[in-house]
Amino acid sequence: MADTPSSVLVASCREASLALLERNLTPHGILAASPTEAAVARRYTRIFGRDAAICVMAMCGSGLPALEQGAVASLDALAARQAANGQIPKYVDPQGHDADFWYLGCIDATLWWLIAVHHVRRHGAVGGAHWAREVQLAIQWLLAQEHQHFRLLQQNEASDWADIMPRSGYVLYTNALWFEVKRRFGLQHADATRHHFNHLFNPFQRDLPEYHRARLLRHYARRGRRDPGLYLSFVNLSFVGDEGDVFGNVLAVLCGLADESMAHSIVRTIGAAGAALPWPVRVTLHPMNASHELWRAYMGRHRQNLTHQYHNGGLWPFVGGFWVMALAQLGLQDQARAALHSLAEANAHGDWRFTEWFHGKTLAPMGMAGQSWNAATFLLAQRALEGGGANNGW
Repeated sequence: MADTPSSVLVASCREASLALLERNLTPHGILAASPTEAAVARRYTRIFGRDAAICVMAMCGSGLPALEQGAVASLDALAARQAANGQIPKYVDPQGHDADFWYLGCIDATLWWLIAVHHVRRHGAVGGAHWAREVQLAIQWLLAQEHQHFRLLQQNEASDWADIMPRSGYVLYTNALWFEVKRRFGLQHADATRHHFNHLFNPFQRDLPEYHRARLLRHYARRGRRDPGLYLSFVNLSFVGDEGDVFGNVLAVLCGLADESMAHSIVRTIGAAGAALPWPVRVTLHPMNASHELWRAYMGRHRQNLTHQYHNGGLWPFVGGFWVMALAQLGLQDQARAALHSLAEANAHGDWRFTEWFHGKTLAPMGMAGQSWNAATFLLAQRALEGGGANNGW
């Protein structure tokens, strides 16, 4: 059978993705983006905890010796600069001289690092005890931030991947990853984490939580709102996020937190909003403007998080890879294949620029070129489809 234009583009994107990861690899690990002048100025020429961990899962299993070795080197570089209390840095420089932990602390680098460690232990050339001390410390640091009844992590605002967004308290994205860490490492109270995840972030269901503080938070979260067909992006004492966090919801599907009904509701809601058109995927369904009650002055920093930009409604191809994986996991193979083709188009834009993000309305390319995790999640998404969705790729 002759190759179709779609299959040719997907194959080309695979080759370009592997080549980009090799170009962005240093002896100490994978850089967040290609070392352009702009990337150097914004410190994208660092080994980021979340970026590198996502790239590690694509590099490990690639069959390319340089990438296989680079996966281990990336995790080693982050482990070498682990804080005494167990926290994995937001980023380290390739020479290991600098480690950054962000303004209010970066919580998700530690989560992603642990997920990547588990992946490399299973699929790479290291033993099951590799990084044992560092893993124990990292888990201990996370447990210190877990609510002792909800069994969910608590965090400051602007301290996860959406690091200039006002999500705080119990954050959807962070706790989807926390459940995944618990599942992979066999940690205690995973069932309680799942239970309270579904009651706090989906307060519109009929099932009432037993814990009285959970009932109160449910009451505050529901007040004046309709069921959006999604999990809330965060829940705090007296305010919540209903802007439509696509990444957090997609992770809830991939991590097995959403039951079948909720998972399909999430996919329908994101699809109906056109968030995956023409390329996957916009990360906020209802971007905030300066008059929104949750708007913060820092969201205008570098003019990045204005409406339809950056975390506030920008289109991020790397999240698009997770979208494809979620579709594949739900058995929506035709949709997943179409989305993978669209994702290849996004990465190819600008002569294979691998653009960090696009304006959510105009589709103007913004952010850095040569973004490593764009390449990584494309490869993970393709891997998920080749496995028929049974293995979600990561």
